[in-house]
Amino acid sequence: MNNDQTRRVPFSLEAEQSVLGSILIKPESMDRLVGIITANDFYLTEHRAIFSVMQGMYLKSRNIDVITLIDELVKDGVYDEAGGKDYINLIADIVPTAANVMDYAKIVHDKAVLRALIEACETTAEEAYAGEEDASRLVEVAEQRIYSIADGNENHDMVHIKDALMLSFNRLKELETNRAEAVGTPTGFSGIDRVLVGMGKGDLIIVGARPGMGKSSFAMNIVVNAALRSKKAVCVFSLEMSTEQLATRLLSSEALVDSYKLRSGTLDNEDWEKLGHASARLSGCNIYINDQPGMTVSGIKSHLRRMKNLGLVVIDYLGLMQSESRTDNKAQEIEKITNNLKRMAKEFGVPVIVCAQLNRESEKTQDKNGTSVGKKPTLSSLRDSGAIEQDADVVMFIYRPGEYDKNDPEKQTQAEVIIAKNRHGSQGSVKMNWLGRFTKFITLEEDESLQER
Repeated sequence: MNNDQTRRVPFSLEAEQSVLGSILIKPESMDRLVGIITANDFYLTEHRAIFSVMQGMYLKSRNIDVITLIDELVKDGVYDEAGGKDYINLIADIVPTAANVMDYAKIVHDKAVLRALIEACETTAEEAYAGEEDASRLVEVAEQRIYSIADGNENHDMVHIKDALMLSFNRLKELETNRAEAVGTPTGFSGIDRVLVGMGKGDLIIVGARPGMGKSSFAMNIVVNAALRSKKAVCVFSLEMSTEQLATRLLSSEALVDSYKLRSGTLDNEDWEKLGHASARLSGCNIYINDQPGMTVSGIKSHLRRMKNLGLVVIDYLGLMQSESRTDNKAQEIEKITNNLKRMAKEFGVPVIVCAQLNRESEKTQDKNGTSVGKKPTLSSLRDSGAIEQDADVVMFIYRPGEYDKNDPEKQTQAEVIIAKNRHGSQGSVKMNWLGRFTKFITLEEDESLQER
């Protein structure tokens, strides 16, 4: 017997009808379905149309019942009045209660996932038979298709504004009831979070500075803050420092033990006690470190696909990353890398922080009242800034005047985070303090409490 003849497209007529019937019985059920199913999850075209019309009515705060629904369906040309009345009445009668709407919706969604999986495998098989692409590229694309399905992003059809609005309304309701969960991932620095309102899902965030300004330390401070607050996995790709060096730096910042003591081993009993407490706090975080040099975006993605409950990705730093295809033009390589990093952030739905070095123009000094101070960085200070600036959602610069005037003790603790680009809101500068011996940045309001520790 031919297997193709016995195969049926995954689809449940009863589940699709029951979802629609539940909404007719209890229109408020629509709230529970946001993020669970969309119109595209329905297999039958008429069911997609009915669900879409219901969404439109719900967004307009219109009452949804058999009469009003038929009227809208006739207006949209889905049914004529006679045919629509018979079928909508059938749907209304098929389910006695809306209590199990989530179960019906899960069946509908699961069938849609199976159909997406079949389509992905068939497309991959056709591409493999054609043999027109490089094998490694085909594997990457196939892996991405399967990952998207596993992560709930299998539906790449055009999204109707009604589905988008339902998601938006749902998020606004979350902001009212649980603002901390709904806003973006916080950096843990109150001044910066006030400007950014957290780091958004899918944001590419560039942290730029000249060598020695503390961009790696700043990024690692955010790593610990985010891991402690969110309880999600935070992945660090350290292309410059080893895992041990990074762990030592994290210990110094969290324990407030002089980094020189950690490097030299000159620790007293109080230091050991602080390190023990800090180690316990850090061990409870889901921080994962990869120190493989010369990583590509594809290599990073292959690691991230294996992570559960991912919340944040940090890459230190952009200049040490490798492009998938090498060229003699460094600017073109950076453009490809940043473009792929932005796609990666959007694909995984998490903020991605990337450290980047600035060009030497930012090293030039300006005289103020006879004192030389470093030139504050701007967007043009980014190396190959065109591509980086274009792809980034947020660009932050770290500026420390103490690096240019070593003789002024006051300046050694001064720091400023300049938010030069913010696609979602305002820019600005945030004054901070730098505790160099602990490789730690702190906001000014935190200064007193930390000094007491």
